[in-house]
This record gives sequence, structure tokens and C-alpha cells, in this order.
Amino acid sequence: MSFCEGPVFEETRFTPDEFQELWSLLQPNDSVSPVQSGDSVSPNSGSEGSSRAVYTDRERRLRRKESNRLSAQRSRWRKKRHQEELKDQVNRFSTENEEMKNRLGSALHYCHVVRSHNEMLSSESIALRARLSDLHMILYAMQSQ
Repeated sequence: MSFCEGPVFEETRFTPDEFQELWSLLQPNDSVSPVQSGDSVSPNSGSEGSSRAVYTDRERRLRRKESNRLSAQRSRWRKKRHQEELKDQVNRFSTENEEMKNRLGSALHYCHVVRSHNEMLSSESIALRARLSDLHMILYAMQSQ
């Protein structure tokens, strides 16, 4: 299994090319090296015999420039990923909105059908009550004769 596969790759949803590009940005760059003898060294850059590397002002500027370039590149890359995620979210919400509109339309149609049926049943109930009342009157008249 390569480093572009597995749980980390699946979690981030990066393509192998994007992951490779990001990985290459994180690798150290050997373009700037520690000071060789004879270069001017700033007083705060370390002491003789120290385990820290000593760099000239020019090398520090170059290292900082490279670091800033890489940081900007990572920032642009994160921004691009964020925009893609927002576009995906907009698409999901649009789809969900359409589904909800369809469900609302179906519910409103069903409500209309139920109301119509209820009105029909109410009218039928009124007619049957009137008929029952007439039959009670006929029965009462027959019993009183």
C-alpha cells in the first residue's frame, strides 16, 4: 500500500495527485545549506561549537522566502479545497431543497384530496341526517294514527 492510500487518504478525500503535491511541499528543500567558512555570520545566529546550524543573513532571507512561498502555496491549496467543499455542500443542499419542495407539493396535493373527500362526506352526512329525520317523522306519524 502506498502512502496515498488507506484511512488518511480516505478521510481527507484528496486525490493521489493532490496528496503527492502536498507531500512534496512538506519535504525539506536542500537549496539552502549551513554556512561554510568565510561567510559573514550575524551575531545572533549561533555560537562556535553549537549543535545549531549557522546561516548568513542572505541564507536566512532565502530560507524565509522559501518558507513563505510554501506557506502561501499551502494556503491557496487549503482555500481551493474549502471552496470545493462549499460547492459540494451547495449541491447537496440544492438537491435536498428540491426533494423537500417535491414532498411539500405531494403533501399539499394529498391535503387537498383529503379536504375534498371530507367535504363530500360532510355533505353526505347532512343529507343522511335529513333523511333520517324525515324517516323519524314518518314513523312517529304512523305510530300516532
